[in-house]
Amino acid sequence: MKTPLLFIALAFALAFTSCKTTRQATTPKGPTNIIVGDNSQTSLDWAGDYTGTLPCADCEGILTTITLNKDLTYKRATTYLGKTVTPFIETGKFTWEKGGSSIALTNTAASSPNRYLVHENKLVQLDMEGKVFTGKLADLYLLHKAAPATSNKALTDKKWKLVEMNGKPVKNNSTNGKDYFITLQAEGNKINGFAGCNNFFGTYELTQGNRISFSKMASTMMACPDMTTEQELFMILETVDNYTLGTTTLQLSKARMAPMATFELLPEQ
Repeated sequence: MKTPLLFIALAFALAFTSCKTTRQATTPKGPTNIIVGDNSQTSLDWAGDYTGTLPCADCEGILTTITLNKDLTYKRATTYLGKTVTPFIETGKFTWEKGGSSIALTNTAASSPNRYLVHENKLVQLDMEGKVFTGKLADLYLLHKAAPATSNKALTDKKWKLVEMNGKPVKNNSTNGKDYFITLQAEGNKINGFAGCNNFFGTYELTQGNRISFSKMASTMMACPDMTTEQELFMILETVDNYTLGTTTLQLSKARMAPMATFELLPEQ
């Protein structure tokens, strides 16, 4: 009787060892939820400015610009056309959602959509439930990426004569008959000019959408009987944020308000 019992015990031990070996061989090691393959987050150059006019239920459209930064911060500016001229600004962090194809903005108004699909050179605004808009207006929920503009050949390296400020003609009181003017140099993004008394200079920056900004102006230190025009122009240059360029005219404005300064192109000498 001892031999059969020994045989059974040995057979049971071999079966248990085989089962344990099989379980160990099929147990995966390491994490199992790794996402493999390209997605918008990893394969696209998504950082930059995205602009478009989105549908609006009770206005002409919502002019929207979203800036996405590589440090996962954003800035969103929205202007309700026909109702306001001052954009509503939101800033904060954004997060990539699961799968790396869409983002969610934080610190936004509760009633405002905050999720966007990220495609090559465009954002697609999603609805409040995070779904893609459908129907006839679906193609209007797009923001297109624009490369920053650093120069404009029709604007730079030309002499622009100051002819109007805040809706009033500029009277030239210069004793030497010198034109009041500005010149925007493409190299180094420098501005220089003259407005009745001192020669002045500073820097400027151009970005997409005809946006422009100026530094504070520095100038020579001459004292003149009337420096009103010069001082007013300095204030305008430090206030404006966009420009309109015609064939021979240049207008500087703040938001969508009336032009604050108008210039005419002087012929090259």
